[in-house]
Amino acid sequence: MIQTFKLTIEYDGTRFSGWQRQAGQATIQGELEQVLSRILNQPIRLAGSGRTDAGVHAWGQVASFCADTDMPPPVLKKGVNSLMKYPIVLTECVRVPDDFHAQYSAVSKEYNYYILNRDTPCAVARDYVWHIPVCLDLDVMNQCCQLIKGTHDFTSFENTGSQRRSQVRTILMAKVDRQDPDRLVFRICASGFLKNMVRNLTGTLVDAGKKKITPQIFEQILAGRDRSLAGATAPARGLFLKQVHYR
Repeated sequence: MIQTFKLTIEYDGTRFSGWQRQAGQATIQGELEQVLSRILNQPIRLAGSGRTDAGVHAWGQVASFCADTDMPPPVLKKGVNSLMKYPIVLTECVRVPDDFHAQYSAVSKEYNYYILNRDTPCAVARDYVWHIPVCLDLDVMNQCCQLIKGTHDFTSFENTGSQRRSQVRTILMAKVDRQDPDRLVFRICASGFLKNMVRNLTGTLVDAGKKKITPQIFEQILAGRDRSLAGATAPARGLFLKQVHYR
């Protein structure tokens, strides 16, 4: 019997070449498909909610696939987690209606970007934060976050190589919070994201936090629709896909 499954996946992306399957490269999609194909004894091809770049992590990546099987989802989840040799874990496996698609059924996605904001770097968990030794102005960064809320053209924050038809996206939530005296987290939720958009926004927000640019200049960068106006791309290691939202 053909069944459609939805997977929620947590992974450490440090040593992977991103989510998407690539010949000769270790990817999250590739590793999961190998294990699923072995368990279900048939070729499995996953549809992911979206790509994450090399080095980016996830707590709530979502993928879907169809398979001819009567295996209960809890048994499939346990089998994948027991056979997986890499830092990839299924946190949920459920059956869903046949018209569910991990990418096309999604209505929004939420990312977190973590910054270690102190003079000394860290020895533990250094693969999960961007170290900024200069004190950042949280108020200025949040003034800039207010400017990107709503629907805008984000060409200034898109790296080259994207095949998107439109650069217009709707930001539902954007803010920078202080987790503790040394750590900041940039939280953003949107209808969708362009290539490297969160990392480019983060790099530009850090420029604002360093007082290199003002919120007024940030607004001009957004309106300018020119990638050369914005800041550098933040490192992949601080970025986590937190959750994908569905109706």
